[in-house]
Amino acid sequence: MNMIVDLSRREFLKVTAIVGGGLAIGAYLPAFAQEKRAPGLDVAKSFEPNAWVRITPDNTITIVVDKSEMGQGVMTSMPMLVAEELDADWPQIKTQQAPANEVYKNLKFGIQATGGSTSVASSWEHLRQMGATAREMLVAAAAQQWGVTPDSCVTDKGMITHSASGRKVSYGEVATAAASLPVPQNPKLKSPENFKFIGKPIARVDTASKVNGTAGFGIDVKVPDMLIAAIVHSPVFGGKLASFDAAQAKVIPGVRAVVPVGEGGVAVVAGDYWTAKKGLQAIKIRWNEGANAQVSTASVNKMFAEAAKRPGAVAHNHGDATKSLNQAAKKMNAVYQLPFAAHATMEPMNCTAHVRQDACEIWAPTQNQTGVQMVAAMITGLPKEKIIVHTTLLGGGFGRRFEQDFLADAVLISKAVGAPVKLIWSREEDMTHDFYRPAVYNRLSAGLDKNGMPIAWTHRIVCSSIMSRAIPQMVKNGIDPTSVEGAAELPYGIPNVHVDYVMKETGVPVGFWRSVGSSHTAFVVESFLDELAAAGKKDPFEFRRQLLEKSPREKGVLELAASKAGWGSPLPQGHAHGIAVHKSFGSYVAEVAEVSVAKDGNVRVHKVTCAIDCGMVVNPNTVQAQMQSCIVYGLTAALKGAITIDKGRVQQRNFDSYPMLRMNEMPVIEVHLLPSTEPPSGVGEPGVPPIAPAVANAIFAATGKRIRQLPIQTKALLA
Repeated sequence: MNMIVDLSRREFLKVTAIVGGGLAIGAYLPAFAQEKRAPGLDVAKSFEPNAWVRITPDNTITIVVDKSEMGQGVMTSMPMLVAEELDADWPQIKTQQAPANEVYKNLKFGIQATGGSTSVASSWEHLRQMGATAREMLVAAAAQQWGVTPDSCVTDKGMITHSASGRKVSYGEVATAAASLPVPQNPKLKSPENFKFIGKPIARVDTASKVNGTAGFGIDVKVPDMLIAAIVHSPVFGGKLASFDAAQAKVIPGVRAVVPVGEGGVAVVAGDYWTAKKGLQAIKIRWNEGANAQVSTASVNKMFAEAAKRPGAVAHNHGDATKSLNQAAKKMNAVYQLPFAAHATMEPMNCTAHVRQDACEIWAPTQNQTGVQMVAAMITGLPKEKIIVHTTLLGGGFGRRFEQDFLADAVLISKAVGAPVKLIWSREEDMTHDFYRPAVYNRLSAGLDKNGMPIAWTHRIVCSSIMSRAIPQMVKNGIDPTSVEGAAELPYGIPNVHVDYVMKETGVPVGFWRSVGSSHTAFVVESFLDELAAAGKKDPFEFRRQLLEKSPREKGVLELAASKAGWGSPLPQGHAHGIAVHKSFGSYVAEVAEVSVAKDGNVRVHKVTCAIDCGMVVNPNTVQAQMQSCIVYGLTAALKGAITIDKGRVQQRNFDSYPMLRMNEMPVIEVHLLPSTEPPSGVGEPGVPPIAPAVANAIFAATGKRIRQLPIQTKALLA
């Protein structure tokens, strides 16, 4: 079978997110209609006060999780929020992944999506209200049954007790009666001193299934009559399919179809992946490489360097930085550069789709359910409500699975062959067709007074814009907020600051990468600040602390990390400390790296001490794990990760040329949580930004050599 689909993949990649959204406290959705029930259970008697909670007469409590689980622990933290106000017994809790439905929209985004370290922050009050609503209705039902007032009853571990008489009843026993009661609109929430779950270390509910192999990731999906597809895209960004000869592929036993996919891809469909892959290798393809065929790392760097000579759109300005620089006792200049970076999720991109005449069913490891529905509706012509999305576990997300390209591929292929199809991108396709972290060029100047303290700071950032493609309405007055975050709002008490941004598109697709703009601005800001400390003959920690007098939360984590790391205490010979602090996604993180550099230039990170203030903590286990994950991810990028381009092609194709940090290279990590009464903020990303500058600053302390370009090159550190 060979079918031409006259639709461009790129038409389906732009999903517009409406930022904002209200709190749907009374939202009701029969989300559980298709879930299997216990034999003999009367479904009509279950208690479903809202779209997140169901309690059945057998005392089973099911909580719907409306965020995608990609390793960050939402299958545990989201139910904890509900269970806290519900006063549930934790062993009774079961979880269910939410279907794609606008009632489950992320209250920070206005669409159903997971990202930006918003899961707990966006659900903190909302999910607690859902649990409190259910609790009040259950108590009202028990009180009505006993002929007493609701305020004479107390709840604990899924039981309701009448204080005066001692009578008790389980939630399940009054579930049917509670279902007929009115839904309260303003349930009373607990005070933090009464929390039983929130703030306590609770084991993740998905650990066992991931250890024993029963957990279901996208790549594990199996549906009846499913075919498997492999795909190849144009090797040059923006290139188009000119022609192909599939004659040799079609004679391979097991090959079912060869399908052009949009304007820039070809897929082979077979009964198994290996056959599909062999079929793909047998196709003779000619590409129209297009305008990006001569793009290279060298050409991008040259373009950025030229662009940095001209003023950009002003992202921040206070005081008169130019005048103050001219009056400074000492002036410092530096250029910092970072490369493109791939997401490199352990699970490559994949999606299973079944396009039928009356509906489209999709099984996907996605961060963006609303985007999936929109793209599939555009491709199939079906209404959005006919797009059924089953969200699987994600084998890594980091922002990559917010995108829709791999999902659009799967839907197009299924539509073409008229059967359910699981599309699996090879690691090579995954690595060479990413939406990369932008390459960035930074030009900085600063002036010190006679006491060695900064009086002026200028920072020009040159890079591609993520938002101009993904959410164009977020780009205002020439500023992409993701390009300047972490640089445009310095916490340090520098009286004259000017930050501007030059947007330069390269032809290389860019996207949301774990910690987004802060992943590069923190390296630049914290490294250059270290340069100023050295120039002023100041201790890097004391220098920062003095400049953070009006930024108490940054100062708090800085002091905690330094104290726990033993800043200033003797270290083993050849070891040195480096420090960095950064705010992102509402959280404040400081990290101290203990580093040594061998004679051959090899960098060894022995220990990282991390301090975080992320507001009130729901599950300290999750925060610890996420900081560890952030540090290993950031270390990989700092020490190893670079995507380079030649003739419009990505040069790194697999983990041999884009290596990950290995277990024997992993440092000891200590994580310390700063107590806070502020609302929860992000933890999935804020641990990434400080690690690269902390390591670079430690290298300077150990060797006197300044790192201004990532990844760190051993050649530059040879003794």
